[in-house]
Amino acid sequence: MSSEFIFHCMSGLPRSGSTLLAAILRQNPNVQHAGITSPVLPMIVKISSIMVEGELVTEFNESQRKNLIYGIIKNYYLNKTSTHNKNIIFDNHRMWCTRLNLLDYIDPNSKVICCVRDPVWIINSFERIIQSDPLLGSHLIPIEYRGTLHERVEALLSNGGAFGYCWKAIREAFYSKFSRKLIIVDYDTLTKRPKETLIRLESILGIKHHVYDFNNINFNSANRFDENLNTVGLHSVGKHIHPPSRHLEGSKNP
Repeated sequence: MSSEFIFHCMSGLPRSGSTLLAAILRQNPNVQHAGITSPVLPMIVKISSIMVEGELVTEFNESQRKNLIYGIIKNYYLNKTSTHNKNIIFDNHRMWCTRLNLLDYIDPNSKVICCVRDPVWIINSFERIIQSDPLLGSHLIPIEYRGTLHERVEALLSNGGAFGYCWKAIREAFYSKFSRKLIIVDYDTLTKRPKETLIRLESILGIKHHVYDFNNINFNSANRFDENLNTVGLHSVGKHIHPPSRHLEGSKNP
């Protein structure tokens, strides 16, 4: 990867703290970008298909392929920084877990932060967000599966569902020969011991230590993304870190 910036990724399971962690990392003066899902990896995959399939394959050599991939990353983030010292990028996409070999090709030193959480609480978190809209209009669930709780859970757990796909992807990454690139961050650990979690993360990534303010977290750049999914609050982050309440949606007991 170019010496202009350091490239790492975020992936893992949904509703498991990746947005919260990104919001915290943005406080670090050396971090250029950390946020929600970016289009970088899908763009790389699409242009890669042109370079390796069909009649145009012969028009690309190894150097051209690498330069084009690097160019996507560099030019997407080119105008997202205002100072030279902000040189660390955390690109967020769930598909990175299925493309560890590509990431190693891009930069052997890059890592993937995988946020994880007990699946029961992931599904519960999704259901709480979805039920916050009385019309159940979230595009996370196909309209034909929005009728009942059981149908919504089945849709989330399906192969292409918001949870099902990520579950398959992280298992693939965990058992691949590139699993050394993974950094697993547990949601409960992050919310209960954020200081220790960030210190450990900085150590693994070789990032200069920064004192984070866990009582003044600001992140409001995902509103349009959430509105497009008709799932307002999907990437909402509270100002203060606190462990989540343990109330199952639909349970009669508090």
